[in-house]
Amino acid sequence: MNGSITDDKGEPLFGATVVAKHVPSGTQYGVVTINDGRFTIPNMRVGGPYEVVISYLGFKGEKYEGINLQLGQKFVLNSKLKSDASTLQEVVIKADPILNSTRTGAALNIDNTQLQTLPTISRSASDYTRLTPLAAEGGSFGGRNSQYNNYSLDGAIFNNPFGLDAATPGGQTDAQAVSLDAIDQIQVSIAPYDVTQAGFTGASINAVTKSGTNKFTGTAFAFFRNKSMIGIKVKDTEVTRGDLSALQTGFALGGPIIKDKLFFFANFELERRSDLGSYFLANRGTAGDNVSRVLAADLNNVSNLLRQTYNYETGPYENYKHNANNQKGLFKLDWNINQNHKLSATVNFLDAFKDKPANPSAIGRRGPDAITLQYYNSGYRINNKILSGIVDLKSQFGSKFSNKLQVGFAEFHDTRDPFSAPFPVLNFAKDGVRYIVAGHEPFSINNRLDQRVFQFTDNFNIYAGKHTLTFGTSLERFSFDNSFNLTGYGARVFFGPGEPIETAANFINSAGFAKEVADARTAFTNNNANGTWALAQTTLGQWALYGQDEFSANDKLTLTYGLRLDMPLYFNTAQRVEENIARYGGLLDKGGAYAPDIQYYNGDAQPVKLSSTTLPKQKPLFSPRIGFNYDVKGDRSKQLRGGSGLFTGRFPFVWIGNQVANPAFFFYCVTDPNFKFPQVWRTNLGYDHKFKSGWLVSADVIYTKDVNAVMVQNWGLKTPSGRLQGADTRPIYLAADRAQIFGGATNAYVFTNNNLGSTFNLQLQAEKTWANGLFVKGGYNFLDAKDGASTTVEISSDVYDLNPADVQNSNRPILGPSPFGNRHRFVGVLAKKYVYGGGKWATNFSLFAEYVQGNRYSFTYSGDINNDGGTNNDLLFIPTDAQIDQMKFSGAAAEQSAQRSGLKSYIAQDDYLSSRRGQYAEKFASLNPWYSKWDLRILQDYNLPNKNVIQLSVDVLNLGNLISPNWGVRQLASSTRLAQPLGVSVENGVPTYSFDASQKQTYFNDFTLNSRWQIQVGLRYRF
Repeated sequence: MNGSITDDKGEPLFGATVVAKHVPSGTQYGVVTINDGRFTIPNMRVGGPYEVVISYLGFKGEKYEGINLQLGQKFVLNSKLKSDASTLQEVVIKADPILNSTRTGAALNIDNTQLQTLPTISRSASDYTRLTPLAAEGGSFGGRNSQYNNYSLDGAIFNNPFGLDAATPGGQTDAQAVSLDAIDQIQVSIAPYDVTQAGFTGASINAVTKSGTNKFTGTAFAFFRNKSMIGIKVKDTEVTRGDLSALQTGFALGGPIIKDKLFFFANFELERRSDLGSYFLANRGTAGDNVSRVLAADLNNVSNLLRQTYNYETGPYENYKHNANNQKGLFKLDWNINQNHKLSATVNFLDAFKDKPANPSAIGRRGPDAITLQYYNSGYRINNKILSGIVDLKSQFGSKFSNKLQVGFAEFHDTRDPFSAPFPVLNFAKDGVRYIVAGHEPFSINNRLDQRVFQFTDNFNIYAGKHTLTFGTSLERFSFDNSFNLTGYGARVFFGPGEPIETAANFINSAGFAKEVADARTAFTNNNANGTWALAQTTLGQWALYGQDEFSANDKLTLTYGLRLDMPLYFNTAQRVEENIARYGGLLDKGGAYAPDIQYYNGDAQPVKLSSTTLPKQKPLFSPRIGFNYDVKGDRSKQLRGGSGLFTGRFPFVWIGNQVANPAFFFYCVTDPNFKFPQVWRTNLGYDHKFKSGWLVSADVIYTKDVNAVMVQNWGLKTPSGRLQGADTRPIYLAADRAQIFGGATNAYVFTNNNLGSTFNLQLQAEKTWANGLFVKGGYNFLDAKDGASTTVEISSDVYDLNPADVQNSNRPILGPSPFGNRHRFVGVLAKKYVYGGGKWATNFSLFAEYVQGNRYSFTYSGDINNDGGTNNDLLFIPTDAQIDQMKFSGAAAEQSAQRSGLKSYIAQDDYLSSRRGQYAEKFASLNPWYSKWDLRILQDYNLPNKNVIQLSVDVLNLGNLISPNWGVRQLASSTRLAQPLGVSVENGVPTYSFDASQKQTYFNDFTLNSRWQIQVGLRYRF
């Protein structure tokens, strides 16, 4: 809170006393005005209500009530005192989260009322952050990768720093690490020009936890749903419900330990859920949108062969259940040491697991979907355990200085329990595309990850008249112990789409595969006995210095300008690489697997040698920023705001971990010595207008330019010198174009940078609250996002393989559409509360709606058509009918004829493919169809005579699908961002194609809960 105190003639009053009291807790903050009448009260509790008393000898005092503080916003209180100190004047005022002097870029504030009333079944923060039109499913904001967001709890880092599978803690198990009942407010900031906010090039998402007050308050709750409370039809298809059951229950309690002095808040919640593992059925000759192309007879045959030959159980392939359990808790203490010093300490934990199928897209598609099915025992259980703590000391030194010190520590322990007994990965293909997945989940072989995070931040403020100066430093240290054994049961995980299903019996019964099975079982026994599973230890960090000035140039204009320096830290990681090289036996010529003398080629095809012990340079990255806020009329009815500057972020540190874990020549992963942390230049111009009718309209234009974007190249490639034969004449890599070892090609996957990408967002929003309590809000975002390379996964080879490559040169980044975010997104909220029965009863209705253009995808081959080492990254050549007639297909003459006819029909039915006959498909140029979603929450309150409340809730997700099975249905071309209708193999430059003629259309209905209605009922007692 800040402002200025003047007399009735506008002259500043030096030495006026300003006391702000947080009424529920009695927490007081006090300052006196400096010589120009200004005051600042920093580091106050969010929420309220507050009462502020202003007094000065010889003048009437002023008392302001009903003030509520929003997260990340400064409340401006300017007051004129009248002569003659007699009666204290009382005024009730409210803060505006949008029309305030500290707002510069696009942001969203979610208060506790919205957290309580808006519809949710998962009780996740994402059900609320989706209120900004800039959001997209999966955690993307403004068209950026979700891994580039910064999540914080009470201002302290609360990310999943290693970045496996999810950006948020507990995300791998779909668990919320902190209960909604422990959160008071959430803020999403896209372009804050405050240099104290950092660690992101996407969005900053900060949640503030609740605190106790002088009154004992609490709640107990339970939410429930089962299989009878979900939809069974998606358009004309009846979907197997499975045996869904879900229960979430818990409590929260807060109150005083010492009145006005020491407070506590505690929360505990648990969730128990069981759900269907796959929504697709095997093909038994019956039609249906949820019937896969995979024949039940083939699945049964493979399963029986493995049981009979190796006594290996695959488990079922349909109608199996997956479970998910979690429990979490939070305890917080707030201590008002005195009026000038406040200390808070928070500790929270999460213990969660979730059963999952094999990874759907890593190292080739795995399903389960319409093209590929897998067995239950090819899945695994992921376990997430988290313990974290934060201590926060806020101090004020007179009226001119303040300090905020924060220290935090967190531990993350992630492990996997595979469903399979030790066994090789086993894939079968049909028509060149992966068909059946069996065997052990390749990423779950003794897979464990221990993470430890230490953080320290100190911000010192100086209040000098119109200037608020901030100087600060922060240190983040991340330690990782990762046991990842991708080839622990053999290298078959890398063997393309798999063995032809037609020869399954011969292959399973072969001596070669029998040896692989024996080796896998021996590896399990020996590694457990000798403690020789892989272990990669990595220590990374970031240190920052920063300073800024917030300058109140006049009553209308506020400027914020500052400079931040971020320095990457690698600590003893080079030593850890050497330890891992030793685990692989040392140098190749000494019998090991490390071969630093292999001749590789950089992205410009220049010869280069690569060393695993060479880490990126520790060079500082500078982030200058400037922001402004201009009150056009001086009454906060029209506001122009914006800014421009650099933002330096973090990234999933598993990308550096790849270098530590993989020094062996056969899967070599390194980081470019010139690699830099992600950095963007972001410019935001916004305007807010409050009309006399009560409508508040906002517009934001945001342009983001990549300075250091991330990509992976294969430095085992030179420039391609060969040509494919046939209609598709793309360049191909010959043996002479590949790095060599032992007479064959080898790869080196290198994380490096490019600066090609950019995003443009146009966001429009309007909202109004009527006198009767009706609230309406609507918004729209247009997104044009481009990048040079789309980094969507964690393993270096997959980052390369799943990024559609330039047809002319696989190592050259393509500036093309980004797969993150939605090109068009409309959102809306409607809420209304009815109070009746003399105040005993209240009914609250809230509705959320969105209308969204689907995500992007690319058409690529299944197979390595250009010999670049990637089997998924080659963009499809779209042949004309005449060219199809000349193409070579697999199988007998009749089979080839059927494939040609089927491919012609497939191309003709797809608008994008049919428009580009004779050309190459473009990177992420295709869009899944539009979809809509309507979610409803009904809250029924009964107020007891003692003022406690019993509340019944009903949440309905995808209300449209409840009304009609044709509404609210999503359609997808692929669940992996890559549509692969055509398989290919190449010999001596001649391609042989495979097409499954059962593929009749591009899009299939999504039969998951995204396309079906769900209902959840809840009961809550609040006191």
